Amino acid sequence: MSTYLNRLGEDIPRIGASPAGTAVAVWSLDTTLDVVGGHRIEDALPVLDAGERERAGRLLRAGDRHRYLVSHVGLRVLLGGYLGLAPQDVVLVREDCPCCDGPHGRPAVAGGAVQFSLSHSDDLAYLAFAAVPVGVDVEAIPSAAAVEDVLNTLHPAETAELSALPAEERPGVLARLWSRKEAYFKGTGTGLALGLAEPYIGSGPTPSQVPGWHLTDLPAPPAYAAALALRT
Repeated sequence: MSTYLNRLGEDIPRIGASPAGTAVAVWSLDTTLDVVGGHRIEDALPVLDAGERERAGRLLRAGDRHRYLVSHVGLRVLLGGYLGLAPQDVVLVREDCPCCDGPHGRPAVAGGAVQFSLSHSDDLAYLAFAAVPVGVDVEAIPSAAAVEDVLNTLHPAETAELSALPAEERPGVLARLWSRKEAYFKGTGTGLALGLAEPYIGSGPTPSQVPGWHLTDLPAPPAYAAALALRT
């Protein structure tokens, strides 16, 4: 698997052909920006579809709404570049859920010409694009209280790994583990519906591999951890 990490900013990005084979293009995005890919966020609602506008309108805090708009405008700018379309002409759909067959599975592009995944945490978003199902996740380092809340919901071996660490090391290691798990769950489309325990992915320096998927950690700023899952 070859992974390319890029940064999306205010200017219209240079985008080549859609990733092919096992190549993955990963973009990072500062969600506090006021202009993304040439689109001013305060004027960007027409770029989004009705569902995205409705979800943005449900966010009560202005900061949350702004981060959502930045992330989704960025997604559409990049998808439009890969597909040769204007951002507002990209048609987004939902695949069937692998757990219940309902229409709330992985977000996808109509026709499936390119696969994508979007994650955001605090003021940072990661976006991944590939020819096959892909999941990406970025996580801010959690608080000690958050570590305690989720510690016993993990795979028993992962709980043991974290419990064996000094307390001050656990938040950073949990962020690494959580980003791996979330990336995998986003790639499969199950989300957290089946809980966090399975599969075992591990909190060590490199993720344990899951049959049918390749997991890898991604570069991230000091206060974050990020990971990628690609179906093989």
